Amino acid sequence: MPPMPSTARAAVRAALCGAALVVAAAAPAHADGGGSGSGPARWSVAPSAGGGARPAKDGRPAFYAEGAPGAVLQDTLSVTNPGSKPRTVSLRGADADNTRSGAVSVTPAKGSPKETGAWITFAQRQVKVPPRTRAEVPFTVTVPTGALPGDHPGAIVASSGGRTVGVRVQLRVGGPSLSALTVERVKVDAGAGRITYDLVNRGNTVLTPKLAVHAKGVFGTLLDRPARTLPVELLPGRRVSLTEPWRDAPALDAVDVELTATAAGDARDSATASARLVPWGAVAGGGALLLAAVGGAVALLRVRGRRRRPEESGPSGEQDYGADGTRELARAGTGEEL
Repeated sequence: MPPMPSTARAAVRAALCGAALVVAAAAPAHADGGGSGSGPARWSVAPSAGGGARPAKDGRPAFYAEGAPGAVLQDTLSVTNPGSKPRTVSLRGADADNTRSGAVSVTPAKGSPKETGAWITFAQRQVKVPPRTRAEVPFTVTVPTGALPGDHPGAIVASSGGRTVGVRVQLRVGGPSLSALTVERVKVDAGAGRITYDLVNRGNTVLTPKLAVHAKGVFGTLLDRPARTLPVELLPGRRVSLTEPWRDAPALDAVDVELTATAAGDARDSATASARLVPWGAVAGGGALLLAAVGGAVALLRVRGRRRRPEESGPSGEQDYGADGTRELARAGTGEEL
């Protein structure tokens, strides 16, 4: 997607008045929902391959654009209708975002784009494509003068007949780029057999991170997984919460876990977590047995104590007062006068 010189912008605006139609390269097929061969014919959208001579599947997988703040970039979208009936396709721009799993999604149909999706302008937002025809739809991406440098991913979304498809727009705004990644909130959940953690993109470029895992216990290394690429495309400024399985975690140990994440552009970070793994179920069961044994022993001692006959404790004394008011002490049936 080349930038447009300022002198050519007026000509492009004129070109945006309509969409060119060319005969589709796809073989004739029946209307949507029916057909022959491997399956029903379906309409599709893709970046224009140039001149319409090459099928879209052999062309670009996405739109790639780069320009400075204030630039106006142009490209063309191909909308192919291989069916036997006309089809009207609605077009819109969308922002990209990360899902909870780290995949990339776009703004829903009812949502309003705030960034790249709002910068896209189509020649026609609704395109009527005749049967077995491909429509070439020009569009522009106008980069705001205050746009921050770095990656600004978006998409072009097309909808028709209850079906919605999209094409990625990989936009990079000129200026300094920074690749930065952090690993945060590492936690060992041995009961669930997993390690949870967050990855945060602190830079302004899209990152595809790799993760290495190392865990050490009292008697040595428990886990040593080399760096592998995660199924994550982490957009600038986004955070995702991920899970690393650890199904064979020890039941009783003191472990130290270290996660190291890396990505292109020398992005790298490590984080650690410590855990004391104790089989609390077994401990609780043993404690209950111990308490039961102690309780039984105490009860037995009490029963034995009741069965014993009381023993004589020896002479006992009582103090009494006689009729004359003198105090007498009786000891074992005898008395002494005080």
